[in-house]
Amino acid sequence: MAVLPLPTIPRRITLFFIIFFAFSALAKAERYSVLSYGAKPDGRTDSTKAFAAAWSRACASTKPATISVPRGRFYLGQVRFQGPCKNHAILLRIDGTLVAPSDYKVIGNAKNWLIFENVNGVTVSGGTLDGQGAGLWSCKKSGKGSCPTGATSLEFSNSNNIVITGLASLNSQLFHIVILGCQNVKVQGVKVSAAGNSPNTDGIHVQSSTGVTILNSRIGTGDDCVSIGPGTSNLWIENVACGPGHGISIGSLGKESHEAGVQNVTVKTTTFTGTQNGLRIKSWGRPSNGFARDILFQHAVMNNVQNPILIDQNYCPGEKNCPGQDSGVRISGVSYQDIHGSSATEVAVKFDCSKKYPCTGIKLQDVRLTYKNQPAEASCSNTGGVASGLVQPTSCL
Repeated sequence: MAVLPLPTIPRRITLFFIIFFAFSALAKAERYSVLSYGAKPDGRTDSTKAFAAAWSRACASTKPATISVPRGRFYLGQVRFQGPCKNHAILLRIDGTLVAPSDYKVIGNAKNWLIFENVNGVTVSGGTLDGQGAGLWSCKKSGKGSCPTGATSLEFSNSNNIVITGLASLNSQLFHIVILGCQNVKVQGVKVSAAGNSPNTDGIHVQSSTGVTILNSRIGTGDDCVSIGPGTSNLWIENVACGPGHGISIGSLGKESHEAGVQNVTVKTTTFTGTQNGLRIKSWGRPSNGFARDILFQHAVMNNVQNPILIDQNYCPGEKNCPGQDSGVRISGVSYQDIHGSSATEVAVKFDCSKKYPCTGIKLQDVRLTYKNQPAEASCSNTGGVASGLVQPTSCL
């Protein structure tokens, strides 16, 4: 009798079972309330040591552990949640709000406000992170030049099997959520909010990571809603609403001459409202061994977006210290399927690729973008590819 092959289990179903069993284990977990370690929900008392103490107990437990943060406002300085831990099932359940120092100098040079390092099987669920970043934004916009860089609100570094669900992040000093050097991360039901003119407040930044999924989230901020850095592979983004912000961006790439590439990225069912860009790939004009390939942008709606579809291989923010060379980043195998809506500028599709390494394998399928209720325009430079179905503006490939 023939042996039938086992069916392939879709990746999202696999993630569901991982999360289901994780939460089943956590239902029987050891419980640690931050109140038991001296945290006060008054928004003024420094609860940094209390959170660190609760983490130490949970991390040292051989059983699954839950750290509970009840309703109220908890003032925190920098907290480092460090592993490895003795168990691979820790839930940080936040029902209240974590509040960063209003004086941006307190953590402005710390790089991170809340950082998880070398952990496995950690879930952050619910709650609000209030980064109180407005003071630092004002400093940066004043042109004084003495402002600290700022702190990322939440970072996972060198960690595996992570879930971030139902979290709200407000007014981060710098990036809101960073996933760096991680494997198997699920971000779901996240809401990010910051002023449209707040500098460097990327919503979610993914770099040097594989197997990251971002689902069902709303991101409004002053920089990229999602930014995808070097070394990212197997990234899935679905059902994300962006605006205000700079869109969903791969890059910037090519800042270093030796740099890991980006590959196997899917971005589907997205909405962009009043953003600077929609779907963007950007690289510096300088030598590099980097690349971006096997990328699918599918089912996107543009509402008055300045650059709905953009590949920019002469990226140079502020037009300062521009290298002015040919980008070494090789861009190939990029597909745009079912992209429609309105552009705020006449050129809705712009491919400005490297003269030395032209973009290849660019595909446009069923694209319909208008400018002032009329067909928009397209611009191509050093770009090879094909168009199929209804494509408007008329393809320049």
